[in-house]
Amino acid sequence: MQLTGIHHLTAITANARGNNQFYTETLGLRRVKKTVNQDDTSAYHLFFADGAGSPGTDITFFDWPAAPERRGTNAITRTALRVGADSLDYWADRLSGLSGKITTLDGRPTLDVEDPEGQRLRLIAAPTPAGQPWDRSDVPAEHQIHGLGPITISVPELAPTQAVLTQVMNMRLVRDYASPDGQGQVHVFEMGDGGAAAELHVAVQPGLPQARQGAGGVHHVAFRVPDTAALTAWTDRVARFRVPSSGEVERFYFRSLYFREPGGNLFELATDGPGFDVDEPFETMGEGLSLPPFLEGKRQQIEAGLKPLV
Repeated sequence: MQLTGIHHLTAITANARGNNQFYTETLGLRRVKKTVNQDDTSAYHLFFADGAGSPGTDITFFDWPAAPERRGTNAITRTALRVGADSLDYWADRLSGLSGKITTLDGRPTLDVEDPEGQRLRLIAAPTPAGQPWDRSDVPAEHQIHGLGPITISVPELAPTQAVLTQVMNMRLVRDYASPDGQGQVHVFEMGDGGAAAELHVAVQPGLPQARQGAGGVHHVAFRVPDTAALTAWTDRVARFRVPSSGEVERFYFRSLYFREPGGNLFELATDGPGFDVDEPFETMGEGLSLPPFLEGKRQQIEAGLKPLV
């Protein structure tokens, strides 16, 4: 059994309008789904991805009126986005004022970026697998974001987290490197066929305070499984290892399983399908408010509680 890569990452914004503007206009991603948090329908759940909404390309946000994140360990700390081999100069110019300098990290050209709320992103030159360009993006097709790259988490000790990653989730520890923030060592775990789209980077940072989740921070990271049969097999596996979990959850656009690793970070396993065009035309998905069938009867009430995005 193998996970096949990063499925999506879900973060927190306290400014849905500004968040929507930054990820669609500045980063040039397509908003492929405008829906609500299924457990808190007062909050948007916005999905930004490549032009096709492909699994492994979407960064998503819950819109909560939260205080800013307090940074530290026991947290998901950096989200990498893959771009073309010759695109980092373009992005350094486009994101002037929001990014640092292009460097080499873990053998890859890298540009660290923060969005207006302090969400920590990392553009890396690793175009494989290629994303589907969005023909209405302000970013030229050759420089558009291809999808998610390595996700970095911080934990105070390696051994408990490593045990879950390798023994339960079948990831492989392949290398390590010094953390660029000067705090500890980063251990690289890969899944499936490996590569930037299938890596989890674990920074061991016992000297940091415990993080407090909030705006500009990350809620959870999801890993790819191909279908519901595979998810059920993973659900059984997690149970055999006596890892507490949510059990399978129907999210309509995909099916999920949630559990926490020993460092406290929330993991999700999510199926590749059925996808974001299951309830609206591919050409216009993400433009209107989509609700799964089990929330459709509450549409009027839900819409009344949401803020306009534009």
